This record gives sequence, C-alpha cells and structure tokens, in this order.
Amino acid sequence: MAAAMNRLTFRATMAQVSVPASSANLGPGFDSLCLALDIRDRYAAQILDEAIFDVDITGEGADEIKRDAKNLVIKSMMHGFEFMGSKPRGLALRALNAIPQGRGLGSSASAIVGGLALARALVLSGEQYMSDEDLVALGTELEGHPDNIAAAFYGGATIAWMEESHGQNFGRGVSLTVDPRIKAILFLPETHLATTKARKLLPELVPHRDAAANVARSALMVHALTDRPDLLFAATQDFLHQEYRGEAMPKSLALIRKLRAAGVAATVSGAGPAVLVLHIGNELEAAEIMKSAPDSFAALSVNISPIGVQ
Repeated sequence: MAAAMNRLTFRATMAQVSVPASSANLGPGFDSLCLALDIRDRYAAQILDEAIFDVDITGEGADEIKRDAKNLVIKSMMHGFEFMGSKPRGLALRALNAIPQGRGLGSSASAIVGGLALARALVLSGEQYMSDEDLVALGTELEGHPDNIAAAFYGGATIAWMEESHGQNFGRGVSLTVDPRIKAILFLPETHLATTKARKLLPELVPHRDAAANVARSALMVHALTDRPDLLFAATQDFLHQEYRGEAMPKSLALIRKLRAAGVAATVSGAGPAVLVLHIGNELEAAEIMKSAPDSFAALSVNISPIGVQ
C-alpha cells in the first residue's frame, strides 16, 4: 500500500482511544470470523516537537512491552502517519492495558488498531487521508491476518477476508449485529502461547471432507450469531485447526472436550490457549459453566462489545 504525498497538520492536543479484545475463529471460522469482547485497552498520545518516544505503560504485560520505537502502538502510529503523508518528530504515548497478553484475545490487534486510530485522530481531517477501509487494510498489513483487526475496529461479530487489488492483497471486514441473548465466558490459563508457534503446528493439507465440514459450520456460525443462538453448539465445531494445535495447549483442549461433552459451545479463543464459551443461559447457568474451570484456569464472564475502537 503506497503512502500518500500530503502536507499534514498535526493537532496540538492529546488524542485518546479505547480498543476491545477480540476472539478469532469461533471454532470453524479460521482467520475469518471474530468477536469483539468488552475488555478494553486504552491509549492516549500526543505529538512532540522533540525527536523522542516517551512511552509509559500500566496494566497487563506492562513489564514486557517495549517502551521505544519498537513499541507496537508507536510502530502502528508511525505506519499510519507515513501512509497519510508525513511523520511527526516525536510522540508521547500512555497505555492502560486490560487485555491479557499471549492468550488468543487480540492484544496485538488492539495495539495496532489503537495506534492507527490515534494517528488518524492526531491529524486534522485525518479521515480524509485514512478511510475506515484503509485503516483495516493497514492493520492487516501489520498483523498479517484481518480477523482480529476487523473485530477490534468495527466491534460486534465480524467477517474478514483478503481481497486482491492492483496486484496487492488487502484485509477487509464487515460487522454483524450479534443476537443480544448471546453471552461469553472466558477461561484464561496461566500459560501463554505465541500465535506464530500455534500456526506452525497446522498442516499444509487437510482432508477434503474436513474442509467441506468447516465451510458448512462457518456459514452456520453466522446464522447462529445473528438469529439462531440455539445453534451455537453445532456452529462452533471445528475440523480445521484446534486438534492440530492440541500439543501446544493440552489443558485447553481437555477443557473444551469436557465442556462440549456437556453440550456447551466451547472453542479455542484465537490461537489460544484461552477458551471461549458462547451461551444463552441465565446467571445461574453461567455460574455452573464457570465451575468447570480447573485450578490452572481463571473463569471470567464478559460482555460482547457492539462497539469497536472509540
């Protein structure tokens, strides 16, 4: 994606955004279906005249996140500025992180979308230089896949895909309105898993019958999320990636098997190792599901976020 040649006017005031967590795949929708969850990272940034990056981070992963030009929010901001036409000399960034890191909940997508949204907000008439579609495409360029980026930006449930134009591939996404009866539960393990490691466990080829079954369940998942939540259990069945990744998260797969044996719509959240449950039960039924968590998992009831970055 080529950068524009524009003379930008930077805002002198601070810009603030918040970005939701996201749970990708939802079972069969590998790299395409995603759901925004109401756990939000918050970022604030300001243009500096000095050629420095002043970064302060609190909350989840604060001790492990870079505080220089390699910080993912900073990198995303600079990528956005470059696309719009020119870069500032320096930036001040403040981050309050709530999304668990390395658990399959879109923490990197939050940082990327947050950085691009901050860059756009810090430019006068920034929407003229970076459209919503541009932002999703730029985010996909940085993330490598569009699913979490689309959910973090649009909110709700999203369908994401790659589209070719003029010899380049761009990430695209659309948002769906989720049936208000659907609620989410997260089971968060103590362990982390890098997305790159999880992807390396996937085979180059899968049986045709599994691919066909996954297409059917993915289509069903869209219907279940929007109109027929009673079909969530069938719709969350995956044939494409979860079992192949089992050796990297055996406790997560064991929990999923236990929950699904009880008729609960449980899946790996993104690349894992967090486990996502979607249900339409009341608080008592949710509490019973949450009791299924082994000692090595923390259970958390979380709302689906109809709003993406804001």
